[in-house]
Amino acid sequence: MDQLTSYITQLTLTEWLLYGGLLLFFLVQLLFYLITYRRPYRYEKQRAEILVDDEQLPGVSVIVTSKNDAEELKKNLPYILEQDYPNFEVIVVNSGSTDETDTVLKAAQQVYPHLYHTYVPPGADAVNEKKLALTLGIKAANHDILLFTEAYCKPCSTRWIREYGKEFTKGRDLVLGYSRLLLTPDVPIRSFIRFDNLMQHLGLLSMAIAGKTYSAIGRNLAYKKALFFEQKGFSPILHIDGGEYDLFINRVARDKNAGVVLSRSSMTETNVVDRFSTWRSLKSSYVYTQQFYRGFAARLFSWEILSMYAFYLLFLAVGIASLASGNLIALSACCLLFLCRLAVQLIVINKNSQLLEGKRYHLNLLLFDLSRPISNWLLRTYANRRNKR
Repeated sequence: MDQLTSYITQLTLTEWLLYGGLLLFFLVQLLFYLITYRRPYRYEKQRAEILVDDEQLPGVSVIVTSKNDAEELKKNLPYILEQDYPNFEVIVVNSGSTDETDTVLKAAQQVYPHLYHTYVPPGADAVNEKKLALTLGIKAANHDILLFTEAYCKPCSTRWIREYGKEFTKGRDLVLGYSRLLLTPDVPIRSFIRFDNLMQHLGLLSMAIAGKTYSAIGRNLAYKKALFFEQKGFSPILHIDGGEYDLFINRVARDKNAGVVLSRSSMTETNVVDRFSTWRSLKSSYVYTQQFYRGFAARLFSWEILSMYAFYLLFLAVGIASLASGNLIALSACCLLFLCRLAVQLIVINKNSQLLEGKRYHLNLLLFDLSRPISNWLLRTYANRRNKR
């Protein structure tokens, strides 16, 4: 004890700053993982199953937009149309397709009378074509609950709509869900892409559970029709390319009005990412609109990234300095903090991943953790250049 006291009293100001900074950012990282990133797993595990009679379930309008997605619609529409739900309709908006989309929809309508389809008129503004298609679908909807997915997605269960319907009986205005990416072995960096999808969802879902909704992913999202028109639809974001899901939610979400569904039955999945360029296109559109987000919740994860890089840099600085001076106490403490953070990170991420993806991560988590912010920055740069052109 006397040796430890003597050691502490002999520390220089530089050493105090290095060790204090390392401990500070270690604690910040622990708070993010144990409170924020752990929240979706804890929420689902503590959720009590509720039974709702069919008579109490609200009517739901499922809205899908399609542009040259005839083959995807042919594969995925039956999963949507054959849902176990008492009162729903499916509206597909054909957005200027030049393939066989119209033929596929007309054939499906002969089999499924609750399928309706409309189209975006020729000459629509290319920047806002998706927003226009969604607006047409929303206006055509006969129910107040609007459930959105994409033509290249399918529900993981016949109870997909039911999971959302039950959540809306709690008085929600909007409900967020999880959407998995199914990746074949020939897709480059597939493990990283899956990790990125998981972390993206964990961030927005955890904040929604905390009553601080700041974004959403359109592959699995629902909100009330009244909310759309109360907030003047997409009119505040017509000058921005994209953002029809995440930017809209960022502007209309209010504290405590959002719900989350995380059961396997509530998920959607897609195998559309068959090559790196497909993922880059999807992901870059999302990171491009992130720069227009408003509110503290949208900025919170920037601090998480800052604290992560600060922790790694201070870990290296303290480790190198300790080795150079032969200070085994500082080196041991430094390594202990690093291993503790890694252990917490692995436990939290793997519990969420097993719940949502059925996958596990090992030491590759360190590489993915460091690479993801860099990847997002590169994709945003790519998207800004593309949109400028």
